[in-house]
Amino acid sequence: MVDPTTYPFSEGVIAYFSMEVGLESAMPTYSGGLGVLAGDTLKAAADLEVPMVGVTLVHRKGYFHQELTADGSQIELESPWQPEAHLEPLDARTTITVEGRPVVIAAWRYRVKGVTGAEVPVLFLDTGLPENAPEDQEITDHLYGRDERYRLCQEAVLGIGGVRLLQALGYTVDVYHMNEGHAALLTLALLANETGMRGITGALPEDMEAVRRQCVFTTHTPVPAGHDQFPLDLVREVLGPDIVEALARTECCPLDTLNTTLLALRLSRYINGVSVRHGEVSEGLFPSYPIESITNGVHPATWVAAPFADLFDRHIPQWRVDSNYLRSAGLIPLDLVAKAHADAKADMIAEVERRTAVLFDPAVFTLCFARRATPYKRASLLFSDPDRLRRIAQVSGPIQVVYSGKAHPKDYDGKEMIRTVIQTASQLDGGVQVVYLEDYDMALGKTLCAGVDLWLNTPLKPHEASGTSGMKAALNGVPSLSVLDGWWIEGHVEGVTGWSIGELGDPVSNPDEANQEHEEAAALYSKLEQLILPMYYHHPQEYQRVMRSAIALNGVVFNTQRMVQQYVRNAYRERA
Repeated sequence: MVDPTTYPFSEGVIAYFSMEVGLESAMPTYSGGLGVLAGDTLKAAADLEVPMVGVTLVHRKGYFHQELTADGSQIELESPWQPEAHLEPLDARTTITVEGRPVVIAAWRYRVKGVTGAEVPVLFLDTGLPENAPEDQEITDHLYGRDERYRLCQEAVLGIGGVRLLQALGYTVDVYHMNEGHAALLTLALLANETGMRGITGALPEDMEAVRRQCVFTTHTPVPAGHDQFPLDLVREVLGPDIVEALARTECCPLDTLNTTLLALRLSRYINGVSVRHGEVSEGLFPSYPIESITNGVHPATWVAAPFADLFDRHIPQWRVDSNYLRSAGLIPLDLVAKAHADAKADMIAEVERRTAVLFDPAVFTLCFARRATPYKRASLLFSDPDRLRRIAQVSGPIQVVYSGKAHPKDYDGKEMIRTVIQTASQLDGGVQVVYLEDYDMALGKTLCAGVDLWLNTPLKPHEASGTSGMKAALNGVPSLSVLDGWWIEGHVEGVTGWSIGELGDPVSNPDEANQEHEEAAALYSKLEQLILPMYYHHPQEYQRVMRSAIALNGVVFNTQRMVQQYVRNAYRERA
């Protein structure tokens, strides 16, 4: 398991805090990539026997259930679930103060079991208790719900309540890992521990340094607008004047606003972005802080579909215990890779038919765009020139397209993008068939990642911090066609693991976004027309080699076992 020469722990654990954690589709405690990454991280820690405990909120009413009207309008419905059906209740309780009232916090436990039998517990914090005021019982109901007051209350429960609950359960914590700024208020709980009887308003530089030595921070957001900010007047109302006075000492409140990312940066000894490019972009956003990079990964045993799992079990029996063995996927005969993919594609086609009554042809080239619906991801780039796409399908071969993804309830531009995709798709004919599947979740994501022939990714540079859906596809032998941003800069080998939209030497960003979009749409169409479709339809063995290389070159690197080992070596071990 983890190399003992780099293993820094004697008796304590790493406490991994994340506002969302995706562990099962039946537990709607995640909205997308951030939560799924958190779940995959905890699973890899269990595989590697790393002493870790996860901390999140129970989100009793989930994120939301998505329905789409005929014109593509998104309807959001509550997605309640029953924690008692999946989690164990714990007896421990702790209390924080919100708006002057005591709020009691309980916890549920989920046991993540690793491949060797080791376990990592995940604590789901819950304020839905009868002793709390009605408004406080709802704090842990909705993931990313309501207004900024609600969000601040949630972040206080996660950060301050999470630290106190771990103490109530008797944990000794060596490292507090904040997965994004939502958990940054945990630093205030640690600061209160350091100041003791002096009180948090008496925090000294050495107290802040003691907190810093305990904390690691991973930032996922490459644009300033994506970082949580709360007016100090609101912080004073919700958390009290002592907290505001302590925050003033941390220098994280420019313009009388609490910036939780700045708080985490200020009080962490190790900070990282989630790809090499994202680390560079983050250093530009926060030049006063040394920002490292640990590129994200995905958990192979979770995301490899059954046909490929069976194939790997026969040819790479060690792959679940040690993902490094996936490099030998390059030795698997091409016909067996093709057979596993055909089985996965049949499963995907059956799911499309079940959901839409549309019957896809297994012989037709099928590409997928599935991720959170928000403008920078540019879901409609494929439809920039519908006439050209139609001509490509008529000349180079027919195309089937699967879309899926939710827009945040308050992301009105993201909702409009869904409408644009669905309305444009309804006007396409001439060899291009399109479906948009509702309610994208982990189960559907796994089916799509394994069953399509090509994974499409079109973010506006440099807004893709990492991206992980293409990594899941690669594990199942599905190559990517992607803008060179995030992880794809590291994973891309042209014509070997997939194809690029644009070139690596292109500017990170273009001030003329309309021109950039025009150029990248042209590059996308060119790759489909001149390289990808001809290879798929006329040189299938060449396409199968690309599929196999995606596993052997991308799957072996972009996984959470490698990622967690990097965290152990580079982040969790305090440097001299």
